[in-house]
Amino acid sequence: MVVSSSWLAARDKLADVLRPNRSIPQATVIPVLIYPDVREAVAWLCAAFGFTERLRIGETHRSQLQFGDGAVIIGDVRGDRRPPRSGEVTHSVTVRVADARAHCEQARAHGARILMEPTDFEYGERQYNSEDFSGHQWTFSQTLADVAPAQWGGVLTGSG
Repeated sequence: MVVSSSWLAARDKLADVLRPNRSIPQATVIPVLIYPDVREAVAWLCAAFGFTERLRIGETHRSQLQFGDGAVIIGDVRGDRRPPRSGEVTHSVTVRVADARAHCEQARAHGARILMEPTDFEYGERQYNSEDFSGHQWTFSQTLADVAPAQWGGVLTGSG
């Protein structure tokens, strides 16, 4: 696929040109996850994973959560929007944390299903995988070292 250099330059300057709007998180990428009960999801995600609620839209419609400079929107079931079905993995959200082991224990204490215990990887991250009460999968990642992708077989293809 060929991408024009002008498009790439515009994309790289995106953070400089996005207007602030207090009605939407400032993160550039914002996943929307669907839960059968938005209020229950917000309470659980804040307690188990450490999110904070930023904005509530109606009592049961949507909520914006933040974690560091990242964000996620929790949406209600309506129309064709549904949480994952049992045994189905449609996505995983990765969140960077300061201490993956402590975070894992906090999540476990609140009933998160731990799919992979904290594991150290050659690319400099300690990660664990979990599933929340509605079947959404999460990876929490702690940086242990700054490792060049070439050291473990990765190929850096962009500017970041």
